[in-house]
Amino acid sequence: MALRRLPGLVAVLGAAVAATGLFRRPTGEPQQVVTPRGQSVQLAGDGLYRFDTVFTAAGNTGVDAVVLTLGVPLLLASWLHHLRGSPRGNLLLTGALGYMAYVSANQALGVAYNPLYLAYVALLSASLFGFVAALAATDRAILQAVADDAGMPHRPLSRFLITSAAVTALVWLQPLVSALLQGTAPTLLDVYTTPVTYSLDLAIIVPAAGLAGLLVRRRDPLGYLIAAPLLVTIVMLLPTITLSTLLQAQAGITFTAAEVIGPIAGFTVLGGIGAWLLVRLLRAVPNAPAGQEVADRVRTPV
Repeated sequence: MALRRLPGLVAVLGAAVAATGLFRRPTGEPQQVVTPRGQSVQLAGDGLYRFDTVFTAAGNTGVDAVVLTLGVPLLLASWLHHLRGSPRGNLLLTGALGYMAYVSANQALGVAYNPLYLAYVALLSASLFGFVAALAATDRAILQAVADDAGMPHRPLSRFLITSAAVTALVWLQPLVSALLQGTAPTLLDVYTTPVTYSLDLAIIVPAAGLAGLLVRRRDPLGYLIAAPLLVTIVMLLPTITLSTLLQAQAGITFTAAEVIGPIAGFTVLGGIGAWLLVRLLRAVPNAPAGQEVADRVRTPV
């Protein structure tokens, strides 16, 4: 019952929030302020993200653009396929709702307070409970068929998930540990009280990716279910990082060539591999409820 309405609510809220962020993007002069830690930083100064730093406001705008042009259409398409009884649609819906829950958690917890705060909270609630409902609605027999499919690249998927967990942990822990050793705040914390993205990634994404990788290695059906939202989120990070970097440069943030090329090239590789694995995962899902087609798809692994 929840999946008959919640995805539609998430799509409406997500589109409204993203469109508002794009329509009210910062266009004026930045405002110089001093943080409680004595750092001098620039706030966007106007628009919806007026109390966010120039760097973060441009990044938020990039997220809004990706959500509106890719995230919401993906959610609606997968929802329609789910309503038609497609197991592939249900698994992709799980991924789309997981991505929206991740984005809205960053907005509700990390964006400086603005008039859309209650919309962020509502979007987080709807997408989180929709995600849980989609997980619960996934047929275990379908997942077992994926686990038993000899054509599915099980080992590459397992290695990719475990590697993604390790790399994410290393990238985020390095500045945090350095800041602890030096007795300072992490770089780019600026006016914020805590690095929300670091918290979400280290507490949820890294353990989930590591667990999914280990479960896929054992051909446990649960691993493939956890992998779906992780793969969707990884694929969405490529356009997000690319567009955010361009908007940040346009807003006056100075980057070295390595700071631009490195992340974009890295996420191009990750996004490309993630997209390939996501397509292979969806193709391995029998496009019918548990029954004869599932039985026909089950093969002895080689």
